[in-house]
Amino acid sequence: MDAQTIAQLKQDIVFDAQLAGRNLTFHSTWGLFSPRQIDSGTALLLKYLQVRSDEVALDIGCGYGPLGLAIAAQAPAGQVHMVDKDFVAVDYANKNARLNGLGHAQAYLSNGLSQVPKDVRFTTVVSNIPAKVGKELLSILLWDSYQALAPGGQMVVVTINGLRQFMKRHMQDVFGHYEKVKQGRDYTVSRAVKEA
Repeated sequence: MDAQTIAQLKQDIVFDAQLAGRNLTFHSTWGLFSPRQIDSGTALLLKYLQVRSDEVALDIGCGYGPLGLAIAAQAPAGQVHMVDKDFVAVDYANKNARLNGLGHAQAYLSNGLSQVPKDVRFTTVVSNIPAKVGKELLSILLWDSYQALAPGGQMVVVTINGLRQFMKRHMQDVFGHYEKVKQGRDYTVSRAVKEA
């Protein structure tokens, strides 16, 4: 490696993606999850996610913003909160919101839902849950998401298939039910609704 190669690696990675029927441009960087393209778990979740035009959504572990910004593009009358514990991810998610003209989407640092405003009630909470997040944190995220949802609000997550049974058990414990929306070769989309 030489200085020129390193300088090139430090440049933003830029790519276009069609998500939920919308064309979006993303800037990313090395060290973030799936920096060069939309990963198959995110694509699977978005394929089966129902979004209203006035959605009040929360994207947990937003990375550079593909889930949250795809929702924002479908919900021009809504608002989207995106949270991540990585400040680089938050910077890129906010940059991508601006670049795509999605001013009703904002990203901010938060460990799970710790910094999410307590007075906001979400109609949808989404997450592409990392495989190695740990069952303790998963339990916290499910419980906190349930508390933050408005009655009738949905939580929709995508996980590797190895976490499918865990999600089923814990969504049933927290929400009282569980729906397997779609199981692909590697990923499962799971959904639960907070009953009114």
